[in-house]
Amino acid sequence: MQISMYRASVPVFARALRNLVAILKKAETNAAERKIDPAVLLNYRLAPDMFALTRQVQIATDMAKGCASRLAGVEIPTYEDQEATFGELVARVEKCIAYLESFKPEQIDGTEDKTVVLKRPTGDVSYPGLQYLLEYVTPNVYFHCAAAYAILRHCGVGIGKKDFIGPL
Repeated sequence: MQISMYRASVPVFARALRNLVAILKKAETNAAERKIDPAVLLNYRLAPDMFALTRQVQIATDMAKGCASRLAGVEIPTYEDQEATFGELVARVEKCIAYLESFKPEQIDGTEDKTVVLKRPTGDVSYPGLQYLLEYVTPNVYFHCAAAYAILRHCGVGIGKKDFIGPL
């Protein structure tokens, strides 16, 4: 059995993002129970040179929606990056999941060799579709989801590995 580009992208990213939603909801509940201003968690970072929780979530969604869009050859939807509450972050992630789940396998399958060009300030970077998916986007989605998880875990939110991985 072969794995398809669709199967290696859309369901994988949607699952990671659904788990992120659950983690964000637990964090919001935890902040309320502990009487912590949610902004403290939303703006927290583990190191001075890393992005805060809110930006980690934004980048995870940007990576996922950008990947599906580029592989399918459709315009990437723009999200404004103005989330300031857990509810707004959850809504963003849920919107991204719904967007991902709107794709059909035939839109993405067969794009292993499709050239994907990323515009960078230092110049364009090109990848074949499979390399873009497996070596660029997938690690980035998981990196930013894991960073969000680590920030919240460090701040005392009662989450563990099962929350990050989700139900099997």
